[in-house]
Amino acid sequence: MSPQQISNMAEYTVTEISGSIKKTVETAFTHVRVRGEISGFRGQHSSGHAYFSIKDERARMDAVVWKGVFNRLKFKPEEGMEMIATGKITTFPGSSKYQIVIEQLEPAGAGALMALLEERKKKLAAEGLFDANRKQLLPYLPKTIGVVTSPTGAVIRDILHRISDRFPVHVIVWPVRVQGETSGDEVAAAIRGFNALDDTSDIKKPDLIIVARGGGSLEDLWGFNDEAVVRAADASDIPLISAVGHETDWTLLDLVADERAPTPTGAAEMSVPVKADLEASLSNLSARLRSASSRNVDQKRQNFIALSRGLPSLDNLLALPRRRVDEATSNLSKAIHLNTLNKRRGFDLAVNRLTPIALLASLRDRRARVQQMGQVLYSSFDRIRDRKITSLERLDRTLQPVPQQILNRIRSNHTQIDQYSARNDNAIGSLLKRLSQQLHAQDRMMQSLAYTNVLKRGFALVRGEDGKPITLANNVADGQALNIQFSDGFVDANAAGGRSEAPLPKSPKTTKPAKKAAKPKTSSKDQGSLF
Repeated sequence: MSPQQISNMAEYTVTEISGSIKKTVETAFTHVRVRGEISGFRGQHSSGHAYFSIKDERARMDAVVWKGVFNRLKFKPEEGMEMIATGKITTFPGSSKYQIVIEQLEPAGAGALMALLEERKKKLAAEGLFDANRKQLLPYLPKTIGVVTSPTGAVIRDILHRISDRFPVHVIVWPVRVQGETSGDEVAAAIRGFNALDDTSDIKKPDLIIVARGGGSLEDLWGFNDEAVVRAADASDIPLISAVGHETDWTLLDLVADERAPTPTGAAEMSVPVKADLEASLSNLSARLRSASSRNVDQKRQNFIALSRGLPSLDNLLALPRRRVDEATSNLSKAIHLNTLNKRRGFDLAVNRLTPIALLASLRDRRARVQQMGQVLYSSFDRIRDRKITSLERLDRTLQPVPQQILNRIRSNHTQIDQYSARNDNAIGSLLKRLSQQLHAQDRMMQSLAYTNVLKRGFALVRGEDGKPITLANNVADGQALNIQFSDGFVDANAAGGRSEAPLPKSPKTTKPAKKAAKPKTSSKDQGSLF
């Protein structure tokens, strides 16, 4: 081809070509539904976005879910799960790749839903949320019942009608959506809201909670398989009845609930007893109580009469005491007369002994004894006083040299304390010096073994997106984002091209200094790396 012909061709910049391709792809594929297997999903990025791939047997497509969309997804992406993604196809000029920006994600068919349900069931069962020992007993007669359901459906009317027929109690309805993307979050919030009520709230806290919904397909009941609903039901302090779907339907809420009702009407029958049956039972028990009380009184009366017949009469009981009283009465006058005579005789004898001469003699004897005892007391007091004085003088002589001995001992103890203090200071100083030397030696060893010294010798450390070091080339996927650490900083890179074996080292004579790669210029209008 001649130079004239080449000069007539239009020239395009790389940015122009990339922009044209991006516009063409986005115009041709405005909204698409892509079915494939989730691959490379490792959770949300630190920015909140999620990056992964969708693949089938022959092809692979990059996918991204922005942070705001990810939080609204009803079905979160899971590794290896076959899903249907709805979104827009676009390109990323920075790496010449195309990708799908996902706006909605759903399992690919009922089989995928059942697989997801079984996996979630195993996960929650492993945590012990379905154990029987965690379930609570239902109250026999609750005063207030909280119902979590749609306020416009037939379910709430059936429950209210059934409770009104059996035993009317106060019912509080917490309206929620029982189908759709927000169903699970609303039901979980309702269960937590009922548990958050207390005595200070305007609404009375219920004694029982019923979560109810009519029948439907697996997709319709999927909100009650939400993990948030299961955990809210497990954390509920109020007993909970699950009445979701028909008898053949089941959800994860049925497994964690304290009781499962086959239908919403069955839940109402479980919650309250039949008032007429209670009244009939109460009347029967009342009649049995009156009959038993009457029979008991009659039996006690008959026993009393039978026992009274075995008791003796009053005259027989008092005959012997009366005779003893009569005999004592007849002997009392004689005993008083004889006692009076004996007292008078003794008084006469005492009068004969109490003459003035005898009294004066007795008084003299007693006065002499008192004087004698006084003299003995004075002499005893003098002896005791002299003995105490002698003891005190002996003690005084014994205690005179003691203070000097105590002072000498105190001086000796002060000297020993000073010696011990000096030895202690020397020991602490030696210990600190030895520990400081060990610390400096360990610091020098740590500095010599640090990988940053290896980087200074021309090596580099390669990390993946998770920040972990990558040691093998087989662990690097095509297009994977890498972070390379040199001795003076970090460089971001993307893996491209096939892998190759490590090249043999060249001779020092042929080694040439590598040219410093030019830093790519980035425009403020570029989108930036998504991977």
